[in-house]
Amino acid sequence: MSRISLVAVLVSGSMLSTIGCATKKYVQSQVTPINNRIGELNDITSKNTSDIKDVDGKAQQGIQAANQADQKALAAGDSADQANQKANHVATGLNGLQGTVENLDNFKPVSGTTVQFGPSKWTLTKANEQALDEFAQKITDQRHFIVQVQGFTDSTGPASYNAQLSRRRADSVIQYLAAKHNIPPFRIYVIGMGEANPVAENNHSAGRAKNRRVDVELLTNSLESTSAHANAPPQTQPSSDRQ
Repeated sequence: MSRISLVAVLVSGSMLSTIGCATKKYVQSQVTPINNRIGELNDITSKNTSDIKDVDGKAQQGIQAANQADQKALAAGDSADQANQKANHVATGLNGLQGTVENLDNFKPVSGTTVQFGPSKWTLTKANEQALDEFAQKITDQRHFIVQVQGFTDSTGPASYNAQLSRRRADSVIQYLAAKHNIPPFRIYVIGMGEANPVAENNHSAGRAKNRRVDVELLTNSLESTSAHANAPPQTQPSSDRQ
């Protein structure tokens, strides 16, 4: 090969090598920013994904909190309804009690009896039962009535024991009237007075015997009885009595 041809070949190769290097550098200069941008986009995408998960988790927590708040609100509403119902029951009971107390002012005593007991005794004797039988006969034709039963003791013994003993004596009278004469218990008002309100001195046996007692009193509602009598239909006289 001639020297001129060899030189031409070498020059051509050198030019191709130069052109190749220039092309690679150009490609790298174009590709590198793109790769960097892709990396940035991947980072942004990863952060957005993490943020989305975080927001979704917070949203779920918010939904759960809202549900719990709704449940608490419903429970509070139920509690408020129950409280209102109880308040209404209490108000109704108070109104009924007030009406009963006011109505008691219209009850007047019409009959009574007293039964005596031995020391520390509360069991009825035959004499006690007979007295209560005679008392119960006066209730037969009554409609608007109550029976007041008050138990008493003498001053012997502790006050706490006497209070219990007086109540037992009163209870024995109530049980007898309810069982033997069918007097409804709701019409009977019982009080255990203990050694209070003595009717005689407690410094001698005769006085103490009188204080060991149960006072039984029949009270009728004069207003209701008068109203019932006024509203009763007039009785027609037999034709033979008409003028």
